[in-house]
Amino acid sequence: MDEYSRFVDWDKMDVTVQSQDAKELTCTEFQELKQLARQGYWAKNHSLRAKAYHKLISNIPCRTVTPDANVYRDIVVKIVGKRNSSSLPLPEFVDDSLVPTYCLNAEGIGAVRKIILCIANQFPDISFCPALPSVIALLLHYSKDEAECFEQVCRMLACNDPSKRLIDQTFLAFESSCMTFGDLVNKYCQAAHKLMVAVSEDVLEVYSDWQRWLFGELPLAYVARVFDVFLVEGYKVLYRVALALLKFFRKVRAGQPMESDSVQQDIRAFVRDIAKSVSPERLLEKAFAIRLLSRKEIHLLQIANEKALQRKGITVKQKSVASPKRQNVHLAVHAENFKSEIVSVKEMRDIWSWIPERFALCQPLLLFTTLEHGCSLNRFYSRSEGHEPTLLLIKTTAKEVCGAYLSTDWGERRRGGSKLSFFGTGECFVFRLQPEVERYEWVIIKHPELATTGSEPENHASRASSSLSSSSVTSDTSSRLSPFLSARHFNLPSKTASMFMAGSSECIIIGGGDGQALYLDADLNHGRTSHCNTFNNQPLCSESFQISVLEVWGFRDAING
Repeated sequence: MDEYSRFVDWDKMDVTVQSQDAKELTCTEFQELKQLARQGYWAKNHSLRAKAYHKLISNIPCRTVTPDANVYRDIVVKIVGKRNSSSLPLPEFVDDSLVPTYCLNAEGIGAVRKIILCIANQFPDISFCPALPSVIALLLHYSKDEAECFEQVCRMLACNDPSKRLIDQTFLAFESSCMTFGDLVNKYCQAAHKLMVAVSEDVLEVYSDWQRWLFGELPLAYVARVFDVFLVEGYKVLYRVALALLKFFRKVRAGQPMESDSVQQDIRAFVRDIAKSVSPERLLEKAFAIRLLSRKEIHLLQIANEKALQRKGITVKQKSVASPKRQNVHLAVHAENFKSEIVSVKEMRDIWSWIPERFALCQPLLLFTTLEHGCSLNRFYSRSEGHEPTLLLIKTTAKEVCGAYLSTDWGERRRGGSKLSFFGTGECFVFRLQPEVERYEWVIIKHPELATTGSEPENHASRASSSLSSSSVTSDTSSRLSPFLSARHFNLPSKTASMFMAGSSECIIIGGGDGQALYLDADLNHGRTSHCNTFNNQPLCSESFQISVLEVWGFRDAING
């Protein structure tokens, strides 16, 4: 077909979609390249796509000493020798059972293994890189020889631009990306997340499969289209496409019984057979329709998740003789150690599936309960302070159950002195468990008039609400950070944090998304709610209620503690 056909088995390729029209790629501006990649400008011309990949990869900033094609020619004979390339053992940092062939011929299939071994020789710091076989197999389609493919992959691995993330090369980076994906699903795919919680015993393990969907299960025509855009726009594209896959899975399988005992296997099967229901163009269209966090915000979230893993000593993949399954670091709530007068273990696990993943590594720790510590607000504060985040659970005398995930230490209230002090971040949310389960996102104090503690605090609340009304509107400017990110965790200036909690010696106010707000009296016996029906949501609980039991839970280190 062309000079880039050496490793392709054209009998397995759909040549009807290939165009032989001569095209050139002359643009260099990012916005134009971005538009062309999304439109699939080079997708139907094998030679043009090869030239596009070469151009994009050659522009990746790399370390000064990066192995090139000549290095490959020098080392490949020494490393491979006379062994049969199709049966070469692979290094431990890749999954030998997950090496896609992508319509490669026999020479191409063997070349994948040879290139992996040579990369292992030149990059001794790589400890975990499950996406590598897929990237190599794809790039072989658009390479003149093995050495050229080797050089292109090396450039991607040796990228030294801190703002340009390409291929995860350590277990820490991979695991934190899985946690970040779980956070994004929780935020942007709530219907799919609700389904995962309902049908999976370990929803976090399901989300840890996200890179396998893209670099292992997705058919060649789809992964190539994803790669077109990925080389231009970077890692964020992968998150978008994985979120879109999950959305389509829920839509296509809605109301249908699972095809296997494992939703994890069902999603893999769906992705493998995605051509039956979704075209590559429709997949990308769905992916870019998601109004995702900015690249900067995702980068900060990834760093926070890496730090959480490092604090718990989870930096390398644990070997297991008994099971080849990847170590599951996301520990569910332990039934034998958990006892609450408000929620069951199952309900607590459901709540755990909603919280940011860096805290899902922890076990719940009971800090305060009215049954043991009484109904003193001061005692509530004293036992909750020093813990961040916390979980508030309330059971009313009418057997309603509601609560809130609170991202910030209650000690922050002291900044306001004797006034009603507002603080917190956009990771806060309120929820209801009884009579029906409902989670209210993007917590914002919208009804400060609930605070009847005197004119001065009320005026303070009004000013806070006014400032929130303007600052809570999402901006697409990359320089601004959304309140989804915690100011404390990311060391952001206070002006970038939003205010979602309020506390004084006389009351507590917790704002709620979709117009929900919760107010608790100082005696912790009575409470009120305020809500609007903007999104036809049911109220958090009764407008006025009596508290039967109130509990505050902290997050104990489940790995080291």
